Amino acid sequence: KLGEQKHPKEPSSLQCMHLAVVACGDRLEEPLIMLKSAVLFSNRRLCFHIFAEDSLKPEFEKKLKEWPSSYTKKFESNFYPITFSVGNAQEWKKLFKPCAAQRLFLPVILKDVDSLLYVDTDVLFLRPIDDIWHLLREFNSTQLAAMAPEHEVPRIGWYSRFARHPYYGSTGLNSGVMLMNLTRIRSAQFKNSLIPGGLTWEEMLYPLYQKYKNYITWGDQDLLNIIFYFNPECLYVFPCQWNYRPDHCMYGSNCRGAEQEGVSILHGNRGVYHDDKQPTFKALYEVIRDFPFEDNLFQSLYYPLQSKFLDTVHTLCGRIPQVFLKQIEKTMKKVYENRVIVYLGANHRY
Repeated sequence: KLGEQKHPKEPSSLQCMHLAVVACGDRLEEPLIMLKSAVLFSNRRLCFHIFAEDSLKPEFEKKLKEWPSSYTKKFESNFYPITFSVGNAQEWKKLFKPCAAQRLFLPVILKDVDSLLYVDTDVLFLRPIDDIWHLLREFNSTQLAAMAPEHEVPRIGWYSRFARHPYYGSTGLNSGVMLMNLTRIRSAQFKNSLIPGGLTWEEMLYPLYQKYKNYITWGDQDLLNIIFYFNPECLYVFPCQWNYRPDHCMYGSNCRGAEQEGVSILHGNRGVYHDDKQPTFKALYEVIRDFPFEDNLFQSLYYPLQSKFLDTVHTLCGRIPQVFLKQIEKTMKKVYENRVIVYLGANHRY
């Protein structure tokens, strides 16, 4: 039982941090930029688990191999087809966005992976993945996954105003960034609205979808909200700076953690990297996309970003540039300091 399990141990430094993403349709550039942001700043080795349609895989592999060896040695990549172990595959594939429901099946597919960070394709890391990975150590004996609230303010949140199904807490959860202890998920018995007793994760998915499919709007995210509504003790809630979306600034700044620490993970949902509705989000995406790997981070990433932000100060999110810049500046200083230490150490030996 979950309550009898020990606290999860932090993976040893020899093991890698597991990161999963699902890419379908025309979504190739976004996940590549997401992975680039992960590699740029992370300290420990990364294992990428990339679930992609067959048509995307060759180009995906080709692009990753084009990265400089100084970066490709920091990760290994594993590719998987889009598969669903229970229910109707076409139904799952078309649920909400193409292939988004694949994330529900990660505990079933990645049987040899203990812990995993899943992110949507439209996510950017502004600090090392190591930092969110460390949150696994904060799980208590019953917690097996971590997500951020869908909103900070119930009166303007989507779930609190419109949801026709059970959801977690007062504002629901956003599943775009999801930290999971897969070992615990696989062994747990989940309370549910289907039968009096518990069900395993895999047993629960399709019957739960069948029961609520006429009431859900956001597909797999709604199903996760329903699961954790019935099993709130299983969830660790992390602060909004780990999943910062346009909703956190377009109605006025409402993410206190980001105001204090800066944005840790940027989530550009609603396509904001590709239109002009939220120029601050688009600026960060474009600067990381265009950054030449081997260039100086401050000269070729941070200073162009500052310049782009000057053009966004008239927008709702652009009025708080420090929220977007604080953490990435701190992260780049650490990267720079680490490189200087390594360089001096290498020279000192001779």
